Amino acid sequence: MLKIFKQIAKYWPFVIIIFILLIAQAYGDLALPQYTSDIIDSGIQNKGVTHILPEKIESEEYEYAKLFMNKDEVESFEKAYEKDGDLYKRTENSKSELDKLDKDLVMPIIIDLQMEAMDIDTFKKILWSNEQTQAAFAANNIDEKTFMALSLDDINKALQMDLKSFEKEVEDADGNKSKKECIDMRPILAAMISSGNVTDEMNNETRNTFKKMSDTIGDSTLKSMGISWAIEREKEAGIDIDKKQKDYLLSSCFKMIAMALMIAVIVILVSYFAAIVGGRIGRDLREQVFAKVLSFSGCEMDKFSTASLITRNTNDIQQVQMVSTLFLRMLLYAPILGIGGVIKVYKTSSGMGWTIGLAVIVVLIIVGTLMITTLPKFKILQTRVDDVNLAARENLTGISVIRAFGREKKSEEKFDIANVNLTKTQLFVNRAMSIMMPAMMFTMYGINILIIWVASHKIDDGILQVGTMTAFMTYAIQIIMSFLMISIMSIMLPRAGVAAGRIDEVLKTDSSILNPENAKVVDEVKGVLEFKDVHFHYPHANEDVLDGISFVANPGQTTAIIGSTGCGKSTMVNLIPRLYDVTSGAITIDGIDVKDMNLKKLRDEIGFVPQKAVLFSGTIASNLRFGKRDATIEEITNAAEIAQATEFIDAKEDKYESSIAQGGSNVSGGQKQRLSIARAIAKNPKIYVFDDSFSALDMKTDVVLRRELAKKSKDSTVIIVAQRISTIMKADQILVLDDGKIVGKGTHSELLTNCEEYMEIAKSQLSEKEIEDSIKEGGNK
Repeated sequence: MLKIFKQIAKYWPFVIIIFILLIAQAYGDLALPQYTSDIIDSGIQNKGVTHILPEKIESEEYEYAKLFMNKDEVESFEKAYEKDGDLYKRTENSKSELDKLDKDLVMPIIIDLQMEAMDIDTFKKILWSNEQTQAAFAANNIDEKTFMALSLDDINKALQMDLKSFEKEVEDADGNKSKKECIDMRPILAAMISSGNVTDEMNNETRNTFKKMSDTIGDSTLKSMGISWAIEREKEAGIDIDKKQKDYLLSSCFKMIAMALMIAVIVILVSYFAAIVGGRIGRDLREQVFAKVLSFSGCEMDKFSTASLITRNTNDIQQVQMVSTLFLRMLLYAPILGIGGVIKVYKTSSGMGWTIGLAVIVVLIIVGTLMITTLPKFKILQTRVDDVNLAARENLTGISVIRAFGREKKSEEKFDIANVNLTKTQLFVNRAMSIMMPAMMFTMYGINILIIWVASHKIDDGILQVGTMTAFMTYAIQIIMSFLMISIMSIMLPRAGVAAGRIDEVLKTDSSILNPENAKVVDEVKGVLEFKDVHFHYPHANEDVLDGISFVANPGQTTAIIGSTGCGKSTMVNLIPRLYDVTSGAITIDGIDVKDMNLKKLRDEIGFVPQKAVLFSGTIASNLRFGKRDATIEEITNAAEIAQATEFIDAKEDKYESSIAQGGSNVSGGQKQRLSIARAIAKNPKIYVFDDSFSALDMKTDVVLRRELAKKSKDSTVIIVAQRISTIMKADQILVLDDGKIVGKGTHSELLTNCEEYMEIAKSQLSEKEIEDSIKEGGNK
């Protein structure tokens, strides 16, 4: 995975931008649950009133509110208001300050609320506890029991008061509603306080009594009670509570919509920048791998199969590109959202954080188990893809041979084996991973049920509000979803990690053919080619393919190489442009070892025509200019004439601009070979190397082509590898190879007389008369 992160780190400016955007997205995602909570708690339950201090309050209620406040609380309360006619208007609107006043003043406000609507029986008990009341009724021999049975009118007459009762609807613990007779105690208490009958000690005792009661119902319920007091005060002051509630709900909805739109814009931007980074990583890796493969010698190409290199440059890089994009979109966002969710959960002070911890532990167990089970299979998966790619490539490239020999069934079976192995591996991984999603969903919904069960008891105890529970559930889901995102990525990361390793293996493989640091400068190459006791064996081979090869090829001469199949002819000419390096000995051009020459300079001086003619998609002109991009139309036309290719080129409608399909599939074998020869001629090199490049030509074309080539290459060195003696019998020097050794060297007629191996080849291709004539011709010379 470090390899993938290194690729991503190259685009750190984009990563920083994405990180900042993801923080903003997480802020928005985590703010939405709080809006929902506020809508439920403040907008619906509390009618849009968010604090216990009303915006406006009548003068009388303003004074009553201070009855049970201590000196500091009265000062804070009065500082928050200013006189506005018959009302008091709240001037303190800072949220932080109002939150502080909510906590500091909730107790005296709740007492005021309770005193405002005290049921008649509680009123009588409090009244009887006063010594003056007992003394007033003692004269009439009224005890406590008799006093509790008196009507409010009798009490008013006896105590010379003018109290009025009213009915109030109350709800018991079971949710049953009933009406009770209540009385407003505050006028009496105000009178008693002003007359000095209620001391600070008695006031504190009352506060302590209510404090003990409040400890059993929770802070959340206390604030709700304080807000209900504020609602009544605002109604009395003429504020339209219904309008206020509607405005609050609309304001919250607009904020949520604005936040959602902001999140949508951020998601689009993050996706855009992540796609840029992923695309550029894919582009860079493809360029690097392709360039690296182009620098490989035959040894490295033998190490990596063609099918594997194609898979690494396509499927593997695609895996890395996709995971890089998803990493920036999902995996980077997951911890931000998770940490933010934990912070939000902590701020709710709900005491249910342990449920989140439980969920995280379960998720980690699920993911860990799946990773241990499937990681080994991910490593096998990519090699299975290689096998399928190899089987498909072999069948497609060799389809004509397969059909000619009727091997369709066998080819299908071969492909089926590779395909079934890949399918089995993929099925195992997919089946294992298919367990993850339902397990995650089960965990998430199970945690939701647990949260509801725990929160319902807290709500019943007055510790928690419904909106807070809703917000907590949303935060829990977000935290679990962040781990779910990590889990989804954990499916892709192992495979991408394996793919990155395979790509890195190619990039870290150095070519055995290196450009010398201090290359020898050659002002003008003449083309004298010499092999000096050259030995060569392929990597991991035990025996030499070439053994003690020594010869000199001079400019203006043609050196031909002939021998039985597998004797090392193609290997020998592949050493000249350093497609492979000699194991021992040396190959020199103009006396300079090819290892000491600049690779580009060396290969610029060689016109190489491989045994298998290769054309590239494009046009005839683009293929002929492949070795010399700035070749003029006259140069490529001349090259085509020498290669005897003008016959079929001129027959085409677009002439040299006629299209060539991939691999030259729209031209015949002979045409392909002639275009390959013309490509080398157009380069106008000092050394021509033809590796069995005339095999697809008819005898007449072969003769004419070699005659014209001899005129073109009179100042160049020509190396021809051939199977037909007729192709090389006019060569200045013929090398006969057998089992990697030169067993004969000379002209055609000389070899017929002194090389048994050459004579055997000649007997298989020439008539006795042709052989005798050649020997006589040599003798006459």
